[in-house]
Amino acid sequence: MTAAPPPATRIGVMGLGAMGLPMAENLLTAHGALAITGRTRRYHALEERGATWCETPRALAARSDVVLAMLPDLPELEAVLAGEEGLVAGLDHPLVLLVGSTSSPTGVRALAADLHAQTRGLLHVVDCPVSGGEDGAVAGSLSIMMGGDEADTAVAARALAPCGTSVRLGPLGAGEVAKSCNQLVVSATMLALAEATVLAERSGIDPAELWDLLGRGYAGSNLLSSRRDKLVERDYRPSGVAKYMVKDLRFADDVAAATRTHPVLLPALRAAFDELVERGMGDDDLSVARKLVEDR
Repeated sequence: MTAAPPPATRIGVMGLGAMGLPMAENLLTAHGALAITGRTRRYHALEERGATWCETPRALAARSDVVLAMLPDLPELEAVLAGEEGLVAGLDHPLVLLVGSTSSPTGVRALAADLHAQTRGLLHVVDCPVSGGEDGAVAGSLSIMMGGDEADTAVAARALAPCGTSVRLGPLGAGEVAKSCNQLVVSATMLALAEATVLAERSGIDPAELWDLLGRGYAGSNLLSSRRDKLVERDYRPSGVAKYMVKDLRFADDVAAATRTHPVLLPALRAAFDELVERGMGDDDLSVARKLVEDR
């Protein structure tokens, strides 16, 4: 007698912003079903394609085995976990919560321990921050950095396969440490691209020609490919919002302190992005670093 196939994993998503929405679209296409929720019911295109709208996080949890939370940080996540209609209220079946935000590794571990106790072990947490930007979210080519129990991350990786490539890097919090490393490189590269663009233009060199040439050499990168036109055209409409880099670099600083690392670049990058936000550019794209350099 042939054994029955395991039931399909039911997936829910909350946090349908610039990253969460295209990820949800890819999940719906691949899995054929998806539960969604948000502050307002405005994702009609997803519903028309078969997604199920849930009025509350509690209702989302009831329809899900895995919930992906693509929210800015832990305070926003904690807000939808708590209360009578929160995600953990009345939970009566195992649930894997995927924390997609760039957050503090220690904060994620503390939250996971609290949720495990509240739900008597029913809720398991995996941290899974992503890299690749909105372009990668749309294309389903994100790099997904996972931390957590091996069995839980295996479930998470299968669920998120339509969104990109997942790698378990260690226990809970390891994904957040990896994302801190990623953001250190991204912020340094973005600031270098911005400064080089200004230096070139003020020296009489066309930035478009510069980046077409240098992009074929060691200065080339995915970040340059995605931000080249924005830098050249001063198009600061947000794809990745600059102000979030402030918290990301703060978490990188926490990791440095915890590992007794004395970084060279990190303090300068924190100061630069703090200044950028103080100058009122925080809601613009990361490429607004060019304007920061021009205005200083």
